[in-house]
Amino acid sequence: MGNRNSSGRTSRATAVFTSCCKCRTYSLDGPDVGRGHDGAAVQPTTSGETNELQPVAPRSEESVANQPPTNNTHENLPNSESPEMSRIRLPRPPRRPVDEAGKAGLKVNLIDILIAENGKDHHTFDYEMMERPVDANLVVRRGQPFHLLLNLNRKFDPAKDAVSLIFTVADAKMPSPSNGTTIAIPLLNDNSSSLPAGGWWARLVASSELSIKVQVCTMATSVVGVWKLDVDTKFIPTGSALSYSLPSRIYLLFNPWCREDLVYMEDEEWKKEYVMADSGLIWRGSHNRMRPCAWNFAQFEKDILECCVYLLSNVGKLTIAGRADPIRVVRAISAAVNSSDDNGVLVGNWSNDYSGGTEPTKWQGSMLILQKYWATKASVKFGQCWVFSGVTTSVCRALGIPARSITNFSSAHDTHGGLTIDTFIGDDGKVVEELNSDSIWNFHVWNEVWMQRPDLEPGNYGGWQAIDATPQEESDGVYRCGPTSVAAVKRGEVKKAFDTAFHFAEVNADKVYWKFKGTGQPLKLIDKRTDEIGLSISTKAVGKFQREDVTDHYKHKDNSAEEREVVLKALRQCGHLYSRYYLNEALEDVRFDFQLRDDIVIGQPFSAVVNVANRNRSKDYTVEVTLRVDSVLYTGKLKSVIKKEVFQRTIKAGTAQNITLPISYADYAPELSDQCAFNIACLANVKETEFEFFSQDDFRVRKPDIAIKAPKEVPLGEQFDVTVSLINPLPIQLNGAKFVIEGAGLGTPYKISVDKVAPGKEARAEVKMTAAKAGQKTVSAKFYSKELNDVDGYLNLDVIDNTA
Repeated sequence: MGNRNSSGRTSRATAVFTSCCKCRTYSLDGPDVGRGHDGAAVQPTTSGETNELQPVAPRSEESVANQPPTNNTHENLPNSESPEMSRIRLPRPPRRPVDEAGKAGLKVNLIDILIAENGKDHHTFDYEMMERPVDANLVVRRGQPFHLLLNLNRKFDPAKDAVSLIFTVADAKMPSPSNGTTIAIPLLNDNSSSLPAGGWWARLVASSELSIKVQVCTMATSVVGVWKLDVDTKFIPTGSALSYSLPSRIYLLFNPWCREDLVYMEDEEWKKEYVMADSGLIWRGSHNRMRPCAWNFAQFEKDILECCVYLLSNVGKLTIAGRADPIRVVRAISAAVNSSDDNGVLVGNWSNDYSGGTEPTKWQGSMLILQKYWATKASVKFGQCWVFSGVTTSVCRALGIPARSITNFSSAHDTHGGLTIDTFIGDDGKVVEELNSDSIWNFHVWNEVWMQRPDLEPGNYGGWQAIDATPQEESDGVYRCGPTSVAAVKRGEVKKAFDTAFHFAEVNADKVYWKFKGTGQPLKLIDKRTDEIGLSISTKAVGKFQREDVTDHYKHKDNSAEEREVVLKALRQCGHLYSRYYLNEALEDVRFDFQLRDDIVIGQPFSAVVNVANRNRSKDYTVEVTLRVDSVLYTGKLKSVIKKEVFQRTIKAGTAQNITLPISYADYAPELSDQCAFNIACLANVKETEFEFFSQDDFRVRKPDIAIKAPKEVPLGEQFDVTVSLINPLPIQLNGAKFVIEGAGLGTPYKISVDKVAPGKEARAEVKMTAAKAGQKTVSAKFYSKELNDVDGYLNLDVIDNTA
């Protein structure tokens, strides 16, 4: 939009607002004058100041922050309005021909959004839309001042010129001051004593012959998203008025650097990690074989911020007022990232049939997913929990909310809300699937976001909040989960909002095993385990590509007095009696010790071993042992049986025997799941005493690592060589082998075919990459073939800006 001259209509451009007490519309002091059309839209520039600016009575930032609130009428409006009042808009200068009086008016020719200065002050310089040579948009954080340079047609005279800045939420259908979707603020002199504390304000900080520099501050509770800016000017002696519309948009984000924002985070290193870092690690595997995988969050890349704002308004369907509240925002994000009940970002798929989409293990980051979704507005196929979490981290960080991915090993999925995971075992040692609705995932990945929780206080529930975008169970009729206070989980306060009982069960449910002898027959309690859920809860360490264990954030040490007390407290709140989980334990002569052989590379054989010891010095015992190995999905669901054997042994008095079930690669290769995970179970009984023993554990063969070679330091903007390689660990040839190499800020991904790889031979690929941004970057590589996939590796390097 260009400038508009006016006559015969009410103008907004003045430093003093008045309002009608009945309808709360706004008018300005000064005579009513008309308006007309004058000029076309001018694109903003990022070139900096074109005139030498003279500071206007500068004051310290502290003096500005300590100013008392003003009595501006628009700050005291009610939070809601009637439908009639919501239709009343602020008067806008109409388009009419320029009259003689308008010639003396102050005209804004264009606005420089001062990309470099504001980007540095607001930690938003990395956003792609701030780096565009043309059509750049300003990205700033709420509750913190930013600067604009207004280029004018003549010198600004504070005694005769009034300037107002009008900010409007871009997608507001009926903008209104009462709901915070339109904010009109007069430009005040720097020596003004009426800057509101905690409110919107604008002040003149410098002036030159043909420009003025203004400082603008938004509220720390402002609506997050896209805003429009209009600048109205009024020449007080004649009443002539003009209006200029900024052609570009202003993106307003949450602000972890602002103490008044609910997402404020004090530690600078934490903010670097949880807001600014565009790559990281997500753990997968099992508790005895944890595997870090590099993930490119890419929150600053092209189209990502636009997509994230779209998710809030169009998919999460948050009201505009809701977009100001980080609690409501992250709850909406946990719904919008999945597509189970809306047109969300990702389609979940745990079927092992990924036709028509991308296999979840082939994703290396969020960028391609979000860019594809933004381009098509159609859900992307396919995702599993770590993909949902990686994308959620990207969305939260892009919007300014500190976030991290959390992996919980041996993660319970409690479907009945009883805070226990019940498993029913048949006579053959096989789990009776039709009786089981609960499950235990080898691992599950969700997110933590940082914010205060005034809705739960008092009680110190702020800090890390768990949210989960993986569609598991409905929450208030929608597939979403959280935000759940991690502090509430550790205390067992399962009634606190939101979904605390579900998260508590994920990390601290008791496992209970029942012997099922048939319909109508009584169940026999075989065993209970109170220390096998919620193991090695992991996230990336701050500033290091290492694992940080955060298990103690969620619970006390397993089987400690404090932990058992919390579990009892939680069980009482959910209405279940703990008495059903007692176990009568007798002193048995025969002891079973179920063992697993760990650290097995894929392609090698392994075995399951149970040691049976007879502690009686004079009596022999006969035992029957069933050993079975099943391949499982990482959700804990059985895929297929690999091998099963029943052993009959007589254990002589005072002796012990090992009973072994060997498994070769030929045994497990045809039934291997994409996570290479197995469930190994042992069901045993002593014939003479009818004592029964049951145990099971998760097991995972280790995949090889991709070796990556690249310089430790590379110059910004210059090409450098990257070499990736791995050794085929399988006893068979790999066919259709490919490497995919990428990195945030390192250009588009490379896909390199290496065709066939013989057993024990090396697959190798070389590419040239160019770093577009300075700082620490991560090169990640993925390898897949028909026989072996989901193999990855990563390497960190430093990009040096030699021109700085």
